[in-house]
Amino acid sequence: MSRSLLARNGRRAISVVRGGTNALSGVHPVARRFVIDMSYSAHFMDFKGSSIPSSMRKLVVSKLSPNFREAVSAQTVAVPTPGDADLLVRNRFAGINASDINYSAGRYDPSVKPPFDAGFEGIGEVVGLGLSASSRYTVGDTVAYFGSGAFAEYTVVPAKESVPVPAAKPEFLTLLVSGATAYIALKRLGNLAKGETVLVTAAAGGTGQFAVQFAKQAGCHVIGTCSSDEKAGFLKSIGCDRPINYTAEDLATTLRKEYPRGIDVVYESVGGSVFEVAVKSLANKGRLIVIGFISGYQTASGIPAFSGGTLPAKLLQKSASIQGFFLPHFVSDYKEALGSMMQMLAKGKLVCEVDCGDLAQEGRFVGLESVFRAVDYMYAGKNLGKVVVEVAPIPVSNSVTPACKAATFNRRRRKAETQRAGLHPRCRKSTKTPIHFL
Repeated sequence: MSRSLLARNGRRAISVVRGGTNALSGVHPVARRFVIDMSYSAHFMDFKGSSIPSSMRKLVVSKLSPNFREAVSAQTVAVPTPGDADLLVRNRFAGINASDINYSAGRYDPSVKPPFDAGFEGIGEVVGLGLSASSRYTVGDTVAYFGSGAFAEYTVVPAKESVPVPAAKPEFLTLLVSGATAYIALKRLGNLAKGETVLVTAAAGGTGQFAVQFAKQAGCHVIGTCSSDEKAGFLKSIGCDRPINYTAEDLATTLRKEYPRGIDVVYESVGGSVFEVAVKSLANKGRLIVIGFISGYQTASGIPAFSGGTLPAKLLQKSASIQGFFLPHFVSDYKEALGSMMQMLAKGKLVCEVDCGDLAQEGRFVGLESVFRAVDYMYAGKNLGKVVVEVAPIPVSNSVTPACKAATFNRRRRKAETQRAGLHPRCRKSTKTPIHFL
């Protein structure tokens, strides 16, 4: 799968959402406007009276390497001009993904040579647009997008490949890749049935948190792996039946002892030894979904070591299966996934945990250069939820994004509860009403 194909299919997924009902707001789009102010033909308009600068900062992959800091550099370039059917978006937030270093290593298409833009999901305001694009959008609209070039202060996005959202909130950003991956993978490949046992690895991460909730909504018993008691407390709060802190408990031993009949579905993103344990723990007719293998991304090959010589026999003995999932291959499911998740979010039935780095050693991830810290933070396993960088702070003095502020408060509270409770954190009981997912 090439890097260009990843970006192109991602944009196709967004373009599917553009038709019909707006998946991220639950309302029908405003009728097309055929009377257009011709001042749009100059492509630029000021948003709230603020001028668009002539230059900006963006992150560019200048050298192929799995070391993000070595591969990527911050550059000052001219602010791009949107074409006739394009939007110029001032990015407010950009999402951090494990695959960012697969991008920087050139693994999606070895034939593509640097320099090329980094980052592939963002949300922000429209500050400029082309004449044709003005029939659907206007300056000041907020949009989200899934495509290359998100690690920049400004990004040109085709209007047909952007998604209008109610506000520039990071919760919406979590749904584009992390939420959609979990929703579609479990629905299309998991074939979840009520009463089944589901294991989610890296369960307190960006996509794991959604997999836990969707599996629980399907009536399953959910096990989630994590690296701290604080994260175990969070998992309990979103409905996880059995969090396993693998720094305190041996995963293989725990699964063998507590789940002797095996695991029906595994949502796996770690790889290596965790993948091997998952394979051995499958139940008869078990399904293992591979959505990534983050433990190997920082290596030269990008693939963690795996002893797979007996894999065919293990699968045969249990009539089990392993399937890979790559979001751009499921474009036709994207609109329904976003619409469903947005409805859950609006009804308070979906938690979108955002980690803006408020508890990071050097503080919150604000500004484009903080992307480097955010990537390091995620790979160090310190994040709880989706890691998000605030590229351009909302223009209010001393403002803190509500989602980030709430997430920081909850993490501090959970830490305090964990410390008071010792090794077994007192977990906040979920008050969400179960709903049918499948």
